[in-house]
Amino acid sequence: MSINAKLGTALKSVKDEGADFADLYFEISSSHSFMYEEGTFEEISSSRMEGVGARVVRGEATSHVHAPGVDIFTGLSCLRKAAANSGLSGAAVHVPSLRIMERDTTLQSPDFSFFREIDERTRSGSMWVKQVSMNLDTACKCFTVFNSEDVLVGDKREYTIFSVEVVVEKDGVIQTGYESEALSVDSVEFFTRISPMKTAEKALSRALLMLDAPECPAGTMPILLSGEAGGTMVHEACGHGLEADIIQKDYSVYRGKIGSQVASPLVTLVDDGSIPGLLGSSRWDDEGTPCRRTVLIEKGILKEYLTDRTSAMKGGLPLTGNGRRSSYRSVPQPRMTNTFIERGTSSPEEILKGMKNGLLVKKMGGGEVDPTSGDFVFHVTEGYLVKDGRITQPVRGAVLTGNGPETLMNIRAVGNDLHFLPGICGKSGQSVPVADGQPSLLLGNIVVGGAGA
Repeated sequence: MSINAKLGTALKSVKDEGADFADLYFEISSSHSFMYEEGTFEEISSSRMEGVGARVVRGEATSHVHAPGVDIFTGLSCLRKAAANSGLSGAAVHVPSLRIMERDTTLQSPDFSFFREIDERTRSGSMWVKQVSMNLDTACKCFTVFNSEDVLVGDKREYTIFSVEVVVEKDGVIQTGYESEALSVDSVEFFTRISPMKTAEKALSRALLMLDAPECPAGTMPILLSGEAGGTMVHEACGHGLEADIIQKDYSVYRGKIGSQVASPLVTLVDDGSIPGLLGSSRWDDEGTPCRRTVLIEKGILKEYLTDRTSAMKGGLPLTGNGRRSSYRSVPQPRMTNTFIERGTSSPEEILKGMKNGLLVKKMGGGEVDPTSGDFVFHVTEGYLVKDGRITQPVRGAVLTGNGPETLMNIRAVGNDLHFLPGICGKSGQSVPVADGQPSLLLGNIVVGGAGA
């Protein structure tokens, strides 16, 4: 009997004994991380790991057992323990220790001389530069999934993220400019498609622009959220609330609202892990379900939630291909992949001309979101005042405060542009790569904190 057949037989036997579902997830992965600051590499780290996670789902309970190694003996041993933890027999394992996977996850390294060049050129670009920091993260993960539903799939994922942060100071005023790029490719190919110097130039330009900008006035005003700002607000203030496990724990304002209007009719919100090249993309999720396009909100109407195996079984929901885990040590969860609002019909220029007064947000910074209510606070790292349909001046220190569901309902125009920004999304102690996207959005009156707030 082949290795695949032995694993399939073992998984089916666990289900025949009373489990609702069982799977084995084998993984081999490598990563490199480089941190460059003050003209030198402050930190260089590398890791490589391989292991297997066995999961048995029985009723409301999930047992997960993991161990290092990608051989059949280790996999079946973990499965036996997970079955025993679920109250099943967990028959003894008598198999040879044959490896399931032989995947090359060796990471290629580019010529790193550009770090010093970027640092020197950025510092020479302005007398106000006080600090230049760069980060390069590259990773490769190969996995194979077997489950009790006769699924046997595997995939190889690569990604590279490069970021630059520039700190400037003038007359006691300190501003920071940040820019990042990411692609689902190795680092060598990445730097044939991305110019690290241009990334640094954008960061420096943003920092200098905000250095001389006056404080943003406080008040309630319309916001034109540029497509270049990415979909951070939608991801944080709305997206997590559409993940089925959050819904089922009653932590989401979207619970029980399938078929109801939850956004402006101008809004169609999509999660699509099958788009080639984006950071959240793959052929299959980490449970072996094909990644697909999922329309969450269509013309303002809530249509679907994002699911993994357990939330789909619990709620009688379709599988959407959003079962994701950070490694073999973790249990899958419903997670976003590439989440975005679809293009509208208005050009960004038309939307701007239609604004009487307000704030144009070109770049979002960090923030906080209450996932239960959707209340948010976001910092603006590049913003401009708008008067009579024209940009008047840059301003700094703006903070947007509002509620995600209310903001979705109050979108007044959607641009015909669409931009994606990469990121690493955290949830329940796990981090996975994602991409967030949006066109230009005109938001109704939002509370803006700034000078005098």
